[in-house]
Amino acid sequence: MDSAMTAHDMAQRRIKAIHGHLTTAAAHDDSPPQLRHSPTAGEFFSDQGYSAVLPEKLQTGKWNVYRSARSPLKLVSRFSDHPEIATLHDNFTRSVEIFRDYKYLGTRIRVDGTVGDYKWMTYGEAGTARAAIGSGLIYHGIPKGSTIGIYFINRPEWMVVDHACSAYSYISVPLYDTLGPDAVKYIVNHAVVHAIFCVPQTLNSLLSFLSEIPSTRLIVVVGGIDDQMPSLPSSTGVQVVTYSKLLSQGRSSLQPFCPPKPEDIATICYTSGTTGTPKGVVLTHGNFIANVAGISLSTSYSPSDVFISYLPLAHIYERVNQIMTVYFGVAVGFYQGDNMKLMDDLAALRPTVFCSVPRLYNRIYAGIMNAVKASGGLRERLFNAAYNAKKQALLNGKNPSPIWDRLVFNKIKDRLGGRVRLMVSGASPLSPDVLEFLRICFGGRIIEGYGMTETTSPISSMDEGDNLNGHVGSPNPACEVKLVDVPEMNYTSDDKPYPRGEICIRGPIVFQGYYKDEEQTREVIDEDGWFHSGDIGLWLPGGRLKIIDRKKNIFKLAQGEYIAPEKIENVYAKCKFVAQCFVYGDSLNSSLVAVVAVDPDVLKGWAASEGIKYENLSQLCNDPSVKAAILADMDAVGREAQLRGFEFVKAVTLVLEQFTVENGLLTPTFKIKRPQAKAYYEKAISNMYAALAASDPSFQKVL
Repeated sequence: MDSAMTAHDMAQRRIKAIHGHLTTAAAHDDSPPQLRHSPTAGEFFSDQGYSAVLPEKLQTGKWNVYRSARSPLKLVSRFSDHPEIATLHDNFTRSVEIFRDYKYLGTRIRVDGTVGDYKWMTYGEAGTARAAIGSGLIYHGIPKGSTIGIYFINRPEWMVVDHACSAYSYISVPLYDTLGPDAVKYIVNHAVVHAIFCVPQTLNSLLSFLSEIPSTRLIVVVGGIDDQMPSLPSSTGVQVVTYSKLLSQGRSSLQPFCPPKPEDIATICYTSGTTGTPKGVVLTHGNFIANVAGISLSTSYSPSDVFISYLPLAHIYERVNQIMTVYFGVAVGFYQGDNMKLMDDLAALRPTVFCSVPRLYNRIYAGIMNAVKASGGLRERLFNAAYNAKKQALLNGKNPSPIWDRLVFNKIKDRLGGRVRLMVSGASPLSPDVLEFLRICFGGRIIEGYGMTETTSPISSMDEGDNLNGHVGSPNPACEVKLVDVPEMNYTSDDKPYPRGEICIRGPIVFQGYYKDEEQTREVIDEDGWFHSGDIGLWLPGGRLKIIDRKKNIFKLAQGEYIAPEKIENVYAKCKFVAQCFVYGDSLNSSLVAVVAVDPDVLKGWAASEGIKYENLSQLCNDPSVKAAILADMDAVGREAQLRGFEFVKAVTLVLEQFTVENGLLTPTFKIKRPQAKAYYEKAISNMYAALAASDPSFQKVL
């Protein structure tokens, strides 16, 4: 009996081993099968399609750490094809050699006051310029390891200066144009910036507080004219030179490169945050190389690709995009500097890769849908027929008929230049229906990703061939991810049907800490090296990560219900009247209220269709019947999204002024600054609660 059982057990183990070698996704899941690296690998991880799951500690037996199925047993820290690339300097030097005569940095040139075609600098020319700029800094006595401020928006010189910093072991510090002079002054002093590259517009700002930034010795003006540079008294100890003069000074005394090590700091990237002073995120060369090496396993470019750069280079998302483009030898065209002219730049450049944020994708979506509705009749029916046919084909995993592109979608593709093959969305959640719309209208590959400055950008991104929407993909092969229980919000790893918790990240992409701030660093990086993001996620089948909430911005209503305002704002953003929305509540009140920045075009069109007469839009915004109609529309959107009863707003204030970086209501990554918005709309909020108390006998306020 014993020997028979043993033989049976052995047979079972062998069958299990064979099944374990080739695993397929569960029947209800559309994940592709993944080939195991070896039969024994099954001892160390469990395959979930796009992710592999490992135990955090072998002795605890809890399997809760997710890694990319592309590299389950080893976190990526270098490019597999080029392990010799250890720093940003190595990355650029290789590309200068391989892609020397290829187009690299492009800007539109003005002819007789009119903006014309793109003019290009090659990889070789950019390599020569970076040596001259770095040598120029040495010529002016800026010591190795110094911090160098960059105070202007995207243009070729931004990249040349950054490459110069890498080649000569300087640390670049982006100075946000949008943060205002006080933040710039704070960053310059906090990071002890020795030299600042600026443009004539930002020079005036710097000169206004020059005496308050004692560490600065050199100011370089990009686009400045030599004989128009201010001559400062020698007592200031500050020299002002033009970029072209620094180039010639460097060229006449070229210095050998002073290459950094992987563990050396590449940049201190200050994040604005929603409260308090900016925090300096310290990122090394190794952090950047690991992250881009990880991304490159699932997404690759080629030298024939063209990339448009308009997202702020002061943010990590665009910085990492640029390191990717260098590795693959891509041509990078810069926008004119005006978002209102971006569509014109897209038509001139005709990019193949387009990285953006939901705010712009939502605008593209709304613009096209409004145009379709306005066209009416046959055109609207043709669009809907094409859209539905293509959607059904994609859902069934089939190739849609090319007739729909020729009849309908090629005209839409032309809005972005007609050649986009890859679209990427990051910075905040993209609505699943907008992502589906982009996939149908533009074709090609559409990816949503998730990242933070503290993780050198991408933590996860959608995998190729994954047609499920509403998630941010599987982990970057350069990190591992786990969800940690947040009991006060009722999120746990034992939640059914999907584990939920705070997203924590570990690996070579995690930052070194906040500059000169050990206390805040300890708050977010635990003793095991896990970075706590503050975002709440859940694991969907196949090992896909979905962002569902934010830990920091939750608040309680009077009856004790926890509210996540950003989730509710994302729901109401789908309402046609709502351009932007700020949801507010507190523990003294039992219900939520909202300030809605209306879409003026939609409001005008609606008023006309209703036959409502008005003198100006402000009058419409204050009209109680208009408020009631918009609140009813928001209620309908809320019901469709299955908001819980207490998550519905009970009163709205309509405003024409949009929330912007300039009026202090948005961070530079377009997140609402909640304390500032509360203060800005304090009177409106108190009026809404007073009106609710007067009109609703069931309205409760805790005194």
